[in-house]
Amino acid sequence: MEHRDNIMQWESGRRSDNVEDDRGLSLPGGGIRIGGCSILLILIISLLTGQNPLRLFAYLFEQQQTPQASAPQEPGRPQANDQETDFVRVILASTEDTWTEIFNGMHRNYVPPKLVLFSGEAQSGCGFASAAVGPFYCSADDKVYLDLTFFQELDQRFGASGDFAQAYVIAHEVGHHVQNLLGITDRVQRLQEEGGDANAISVRVELQADCFAGVWGNHADKERQMLEAGDVEEGINAAAAVGDDRIQQSAGRAVTPETWTHGSSKMRVTWFKRGFESGDVSSCDTFQQ
Repeated sequence: MEHRDNIMQWESGRRSDNVEDDRGLSLPGGGIRIGGCSILLILIISLLTGQNPLRLFAYLFEQQQTPQASAPQEPGRPQANDQETDFVRVILASTEDTWTEIFNGMHRNYVPPKLVLFSGEAQSGCGFASAAVGPFYCSADDKVYLDLTFFQELDQRFGASGDFAQAYVIAHEVGHHVQNLLGITDRVQRLQEEGGDANAISVRVELQADCFAGVWGNHADKERQMLEAGDVEEGINAAAAVGDDRIQQSAGRAVTPETWTHGSSKMRVTWFKRGFESGDVSSCDTFQQ
């Protein structure tokens, strides 16, 4: 293939409709505060209208617990003129096409996840999370959550730049969704409940998601011709950059394998490459290795 500065050929790809843009929405915390003035006001309203004051209190409390939108978003904003969102939609669509094909081959039905874009903080089916935790998948609501500023952090903090490095992040989180659909997530939860080493189990889960990301990369390359020379190296670099050992070293801490939750740089690269080279889900059984 002709080298084009490691730029993925994604622009002509299909756009997914499964992206939810929650940027600009505020979470609980800005609701009505029930203080002395509010209590007096509620009592006055109840006297004037004959309503039960307890029902008014319950209503206000419910409003306080419900996420409030800072302002209604205009339809299509910011997706219409947002290149990063456009990129996310194309990569997500590519994972949908790839995993639909693979699941069909296994006589299974692939139900794609929703991908939620958020800014700073998100309320998922798995609870509240801030952007500090990075991208994540929630099996409780079948959604991937992504703050696009993570792509800047991936480049500036971890030294992993390029379109394919970003695509790897999305494909990795979708890999967790694949685990959920295949029943692997439930089996992992049972292992943890039975007293298994939580960190060691977590590492195997994450390495398998890396392998599944590699499987997607194989199909994106061979069947959709999305990759250019150097793209695979970007993915490998991204996998290595977020290894637990490298993160511990960059933070000035001792490398302690017993605390790892995602695996070392070498492990993550090895499993990503295994999935990429084989393109086969069966090559990604990290629990038997």
